[in-house]
Amino acid sequence: MDMDGMVGGLESCKLSDHNNVGCPPQNAAVSSIQDSHSSSVVAAADATLGRHLARRLVEIGVTDVFSVPGDFNLTLLDHLIAEPGLTNVGCCNELNAGYAADGYARTRGVGACVVTFTVGGLSILNAIAGAYSENLPIICIVGGPNTNDYGTNRILHHTIGLPDFSQELRCFQTVTCFQAVVTNLEDAHELIDKAISTSLKESKPVYISISCNLPAIPHPTFTREPIPFALSPRLSNKQGLEAAVEATAAFLNKAVKPVMVGGPKLRVAKACNAFVELADACGYAIAAMPSAKGLVPEHHPHFIGTYWGAVGTAFCGEIVESADAYLFAGPIFNDYSSVGYSLLLKKEKAIIVQPDRVVVGNGPAFGCVLMKDFLQALAKRLKCNPTAYENYHRIFIRDGLPLKCEPREPLRVNILFQYIQKMLAHDTAVIAETGDSWFNCLKLKLPEGCGYEFQMQYGSIGWSVGATLGYAQAVPDKRVIACIGDGSFQVTAQDVSTMLRCGHRSIIFLINNGGYTIEVEIHDGPYNVIKNWDYTGLMDAIHNGEGKCWTMKVHCEEELIEAIEMASGEKRDCLCFIEVIVHKDDTSKELLEWGSRVSAANSRPPNPQ
Repeated sequence: MDMDGMVGGLESCKLSDHNNVGCPPQNAAVSSIQDSHSSSVVAAADATLGRHLARRLVEIGVTDVFSVPGDFNLTLLDHLIAEPGLTNVGCCNELNAGYAADGYARTRGVGACVVTFTVGGLSILNAIAGAYSENLPIICIVGGPNTNDYGTNRILHHTIGLPDFSQELRCFQTVTCFQAVVTNLEDAHELIDKAISTSLKESKPVYISISCNLPAIPHPTFTREPIPFALSPRLSNKQGLEAAVEATAAFLNKAVKPVMVGGPKLRVAKACNAFVELADACGYAIAAMPSAKGLVPEHHPHFIGTYWGAVGTAFCGEIVESADAYLFAGPIFNDYSSVGYSLLLKKEKAIIVQPDRVVVGNGPAFGCVLMKDFLQALAKRLKCNPTAYENYHRIFIRDGLPLKCEPREPLRVNILFQYIQKMLAHDTAVIAETGDSWFNCLKLKLPEGCGYEFQMQYGSIGWSVGATLGYAQAVPDKRVIACIGDGSFQVTAQDVSTMLRCGHRSIIFLINNGGYTIEVEIHDGPYNVIKNWDYTGLMDAIHNGEGKCWTMKVHCEEELIEAIEMASGEKRDCLCFIEVIVHKDDTSKELLEWGSRVSAANSRPPNPQ
């Protein structure tokens, strides 16, 4: 969402650039609020807390809420689905509802989910924590206890058996940026609006608990629609911005072979376009951190690949780490992204640009400087220096092709991803599950307009099933191609049924190698072997003749070609599930390298006391 305007119905709302690669645009619903909702007095029957919340969600661009019903939220759900602009997407469990809101927020800019008190709230908590780590604004709504039960000695169901109802709230306090517990109508309007505006401003999830006996009650504060609320625009400190640009320009203009690397916080900073503007102006070689894939345009003429140390794109790491200056825009350096802390980077060579802060080498640091403003201003001050890209061009050797399969030979993963590469287009999006799909999908070359998402910071296995549901619901004109391992699929498989109910036409490649391969490469043991399922049989059972679904199990290249032709042609309007049988040890070379380095980092002995 673009924070330069006011949100909630004000005419000064602004739309973010829809060409901002990888950065979600503000939904057009916001700009049409004045047309679709007049400010006249609404009927008393509509002037309820539930309808107010529903209208607020529509105002900020949410047209779908992902929910699991429970007795504490049923009346609230009645009032949410009564709003013409809002669709309820019922999920099989709360975890998947949260993952779906995550996937939805990645492309719409904000998502919403609704669950019931404690038993639902604690179930969705893991998904909300993941969204917090990925800087995604999600409105997590919980139907709470009856107002008359607060402050009494009563023990309620769905709780841990104590009269203190604050357990759920306390759990959410560490994974949300604002918490609102609505127990009376007098301040409900204020609390709801503050929660939503804080989520948009901070780009983090928020928690809203609404007592189950309140949603249907009219109140005077809900009688006019829209009732605008404002977000103060975030601005750079002008002097700080000028000083940061001057110091950075001096630092980079004296470098011989500087490079630029985009990080995952480009999304939250709304700075994807500004990054490209700077790259166009300076001529530097540009790369993306693994968790920023999809945020940096891979069709850019100076794009050199994914910078992931020893496991990144061939020749990319060598160019970045041999540079005498590198600008990182929105990086996250953790044990996974640094390949077990093995990156060969030096702080004194780095410009680190965070969403509101710039650090030049070992210092100085400049606060209150917004990344978008900084990159745009810096583009006007840098000399064009394509030396690093020219170096890359000189040393680059095109990847060799995988060995050709013999007829009916068991399928290899590198052959599979050759064919997935050919499926990518401007109207597709890739969802990569935690595991070896990280490494195989990162090697895909994204054409212009092709979406790409994965959850690297939190790395929760099973995330991709719900995220595929949410992403496809948010962007129905794109066909989602999801790459999911069998171990991850077993965690969250149920909500393929929701995809069928919603009429989705995603293509799911279920890569069946008999276990948790990513864990095997970090530390093997019998716990990494899982019970094999008949996954296509499971999908057929879930389908049960309702909705459009097509499945196929493939063992060799010939069968894979047939499956992809069917999914792309005759079955293009179906949810397509292709189970790919591969050897348990068929992994990418990058996973082997990465796993050994992460294992070494995990097994470091304690420091001496």
